[in-house]
Amino acid sequence: MGFINDLGKIIFFLFILLSVFLITARSERKLPDYLFASFLLVSVIDFSGFFLSPPDSTIISGGKLASVLLQMPLYYLYVNSACYFNFRLHKRLLLHAIPFLFFLSLFSIGGVSRQGQEAFDIISTVQYYYYIIAVLLVLRTFRKLYQENYSSSHHATHKWLMQTTILFLIGNFFVLVRGFISEGTPMFIYLYGFTSLYVLFVISRFVMNALHRPNLFAGINKELVPFNLAAGYGEQTEQLKDLLDFMETEMPHLDDKLTLQKLAEQTNFSEKQLSLLINQHAGKHFFDFINQFRINYAKKLLKEESQLTVLEILYRVGFNSRSSFYTAFKKETGVTPTDYRKSLTR
Repeated sequence: MGFINDLGKIIFFLFILLSVFLITARSERKLPDYLFASFLLVSVIDFSGFFLSPPDSTIISGGKLASVLLQMPLYYLYVNSACYFNFRLHKRLLLHAIPFLFFLSLFSIGGVSRQGQEAFDIISTVQYYYYIIAVLLVLRTFRKLYQENYSSSHHATHKWLMQTTILFLIGNFFVLVRGFISEGTPMFIYLYGFTSLYVLFVISRFVMNALHRPNLFAGINKELVPFNLAAGYGEQTEQLKDLLDFMETEMPHLDDKLTLQKLAEQTNFSEKQLSLLINQHAGKHFFDFINQFRINYAKKLLKEESQLTVLEILYRVGFNSRSSFYTAFKKETGVTPTDYRKSLTR
């Protein structure tokens, strides 16, 4: 248990350190940082049980236990703010705190009884999976919206948030398993230690990402709605031809911040009509449609401009990161840009 106690102290201070970093670090969008810092600080209250004795005060002990019900609402709000640049906090969002306030009042007045603990365990478990499902739905919508409306790569944000959510699910599974093992047994202690190491791994991973990619969350417009292919237009072959001609001659895809709205303004199509042309007639999301032109131009440069490095080419054709360029290029050609250039000299 001494090992677990020491791990708890490390986790506690890492959470505090990362919270301070998120609050004080410079970034274009502070709301995601503030919300995740709040999530970490609330989690710190829970993890303090690793090495601190239970408080004698009924109010403090009840507040410590009830604070668990704030973790997932804060994570849900964090995911929304990370996905959408125009996400704002409103008074109605305080409704997410109702379970916390209920149990805080219950435990503060009557203490943590056996019946109260059992009710809390049920509510906290239901709440946890409710918010996990809600987060997954937010991420699904976010992925659809950025593919339909943005040419810049937001898949890194989606990937990061999805991976983090899955890691939380795995961690919760360990906690559930631990609940079926008698406290104080060797198996319980081993599992407790393993869970502590897992938490330390997850938070260390976040620290590394926060330091290396502080501007990971650019966000997209929350007011967008997923495009409905059933909202019909007739055959638009001629319009599609005009769009393809425009793409070839004007090369708007070289703008790394090109959006569906920008392209609609340049082509004099409505956003809905342009989205229909790309989705239904070209058979691609806007994201893949634009990247196809970028990759074709990159292939041309790789072949004809041997003095240019791959890094220079990816910025020239409209990409803004090496990872997104390599992912898109391999998806389109089946090989990396480096291997493609090598194949040209054989």
